[in-house]
Amino acid sequence: MKRTLFSLVLAAYFLIPDTTSAQVDENKTGAWYMYFWNTTLKDSRFGFQGDIQYRNWDVMGDLEQLLLRGGVTYQPEKANIKFTLGYGYVLSGEFGDSNATSEESRIYQEALLPHKLADRFYLTHRFRFEQRWVQSQDFRTRLRYNLFLNVPVNQVTLDKGAIYLALYNEVFINGQKEVGNGNTVEIFDRNRLYTAVGYSISDNLRVQAGYMRQSTNTLDKGQLQLSLHHTL
Repeated sequence: MKRTLFSLVLAAYFLIPDTTSAQVDENKTGAWYMYFWNTTLKDSRFGFQGDIQYRNWDVMGDLEQLLLRGGVTYQPEKANIKFTLGYGYVLSGEFGDSNATSEESRIYQEALLPHKLADRFYLTHRFRFEQRWVQSQDFRTRLRYNLFLNVPVNQVTLDKGAIYLALYNEVFINGQKEVGNGNTVEIFDRNRLYTAVGYSISDNLRVQAGYMRQSTNTLDKGQLQLSLHHTL
């Protein structure tokens, strides 16, 4: 009887998949590769915007997230603000050798408020509200606020030929603590602090290379970032 019980336990150990994920190595710098685009319809206040992001736990190959996002924009007459209604799809991978992934769909509403200080300080406030459907979790919401600052150093505009510093800080706040199946999250979700150097290839195309530090209640990890910003 004891031998039979031991055999059953041993078989279960090898047959039941391991659902634990490897602990993230905070000392290993990740890398995000990103393309942002936007366009305005001719003689219209409507337009489109979106981005494609390939995020890695390391420099290349260990998938953290693949993010595909796009939305419809509207800019009211005589108002320096742009509104967006959009949708995003996120495929997330686990750290390390595991090939396990999870999916998320989200709808978001956004307000973008740009303004300029002095001759060369380009500030933008971004407010975003997300409704999230994360695999194996209950419906969730999240609030985000980002403050961007671009500062050209060799000229006063961000037009063709500008070399500039790009900075931002973004705070994420969860709308709920309960996420289903007895699991909870903190109200504070994360903070992202970013600094980069950018170059305006043309009046409507810029490239940036920088470093972002992402902090949560359980993780503090650095990410290299390479991004292309395109106005069509």
